[in-house]
Amino acid sequence: MPEHAARVLLIIDDPATAKFIREKLILSGGYSVYAETSSHRGLDTFRHNGFDVVICKFNMPDSPGPDLIRQLKAIDPDCIIISFLDEPNPALVKDVIRLGVYDIIVKPINLDKLLFLVRKGVDLHTMTMAHRRLLQSLQENNVFLQKQNTLLAKRIEESTRNLTKLYEDLRQTYMRTIKVLAQAIDARDHYTHKHSENVAKYAVAIAEQLGLASSDIELIRDACELHDLGKIGVEDSVLLKPSSLTEEEWAQIKQHPMTGAQILEPLTFLDGIIDLIKQHHERFDGSGYPEGKTGEEILLGARILHVADAYEAMVSARSYRKIPLSKKDAIAEIKKNSGKQFDPKVVDAFLKVVDQL
Repeated sequence: MPEHAARVLLIIDDPATAKFIREKLILSGGYSVYAETSSHRGLDTFRHNGFDVVICKFNMPDSPGPDLIRQLKAIDPDCIIISFLDEPNPALVKDVIRLGVYDIIVKPINLDKLLFLVRKGVDLHTMTMAHRRLLQSLQENNVFLQKQNTLLAKRIEESTRNLTKLYEDLRQTYMRTIKVLAQAIDARDHYTHKHSENVAKYAVAIAEQLGLASSDIELIRDACELHDLGKIGVEDSVLLKPSSLTEEEWAQIKQHPMTGAQILEPLTFLDGIIDLIKQHHERFDGSGYPEGKTGEEILLGARILHVADAYEAMVSARSYRKIPLSKKDAIAEIKKNSGKQFDPKVVDAFLKVVDQL
């Protein structure tokens, strides 16, 4: 068994099934697997040991319905849970998904699917823990930066050149840290892998077509790479939901531009980027969010980002839409919403460069 093998907990009342799954997990991935046949013992084991993934039966004899899942989430909200049902039940599947489980298996167990879900679950849990560490590091670095700025201010007359260099080094460190965090957020959902990178590519092409200064283009590029940073505040059960969102869930999604801006707000050298992130879901006709700005009240960079973001989403698969639009249909949708959702000037520039993208 590898020294740092991923840890999996089985909570299944059937010893034979638990033994079969345990052996397959160990053989296929070298996982460290614990198995319990009651909810009580399973919760106790979970509480005193760290696990990447929990595989549990939905209706355990000593913990019927959603009780076990709720108790697992109460102990560790970030735990990755794969639940399995004895028989297909569409209504029950929806209830289980709402509880925040990662996925569902229906008996008879498809071993290949289960192994795939465990592997992806371990990856997601690892990424989630990395998010936590990165946020903590970001906060610690922010305190460090503030202290350094105070110290450097006292020496500015004698060390202006050194101060400028140090400040730029710190800025680059912050940008690298934040961009890694943003990439990790994209990677929470395999459908959005490289989403921000693609949005940046489209936005830069539009900005260049509009003749913007190189400094403005770089600002837009950075904003694109960080525009979904606020989704770190959106629960996985909402962000990865394959069906329509409730009003409450949609309200959570609509908070992400403001959340992203608030995360970056202490970093004063990112002011221009922060405003673009805050406004990237505003619409030309005022129907966007979070502030309902209209027309040229919206920064040009945000209007560019909005078109690039919308186009990239249309031509890419998503958890809620497995089949993307064709390039032709996506372009038609952008044209149709020119003057409503999108700035006509930005749309015209987009249409001139889209064939090169």
